[in-house]
Amino acid sequence: MTTDSAGAPAEATGRGRHTREATDRKILHTAMEIALQRGIAGVTIEEVARRSGVAKTTIYRRYANTNDLLRGLRTLGVPDAGVIHEMTPTRGNLEALLRTIVERFRSSIGVKAVGLVMSSDDEFFHHVVDDTIQPEERRCEEFFRQGVKAGVFRAGVDVRFLFGTAIGSMVACEALGGEVGDDWAARMTDLIWPAIAA
Repeated sequence: MTTDSAGAPAEATGRGRHTREATDRKILHTAMEIALQRGIAGVTIEEVARRSGVAKTTIYRRYANTNDLLRGLRTLGVPDAGVIHEMTPTRGNLEALLRTIVERFRSSIGVKAVGLVMSSDDEFFHHVVDDTIQPEERRCEEFFRQGVKAGVFRAGVDVRFLFGTAIGSMVACEALGGEVGDDWAARMTDLIWPAIAA
């Protein structure tokens, strides 16, 4: 059996880290939902615990108080993924790009929150759009720019509109079906490809 540097079984450490990350996401997603529904003043440790099912003691181990939790929301974002910049503009990679965007939203603010954040006038959420949604839009723009340069995509395609369409579809799937299905990226690619292919 392999162990980590502290002598704990590596498998247990990996599971523990995964569980901790899932709990962290649940806490922050719930806090984000409450903030979007009730405003920042509606976010309390007690309400997050009640809605998320995570014990208050667990939340307090991570956050000293509600203000600390709100700071956690401000830092909630999508980690950089340079691999998208290297994707050759093909139909298969368009599908992979869309799948990656869903996973990155799912692991950060949550897919459902994307639509709520984008439509919110609350200044608190502007940083979420800047840090989470706009980088994904820029990655899509770069992917399409490379496709036009390579002669794979038509010039003059409104990438912002296509990105907005994809986001709208993603959010609608989440709202109506409970989760974006595994086949969503393939179906979205089938819809988009005829409009962009050179």
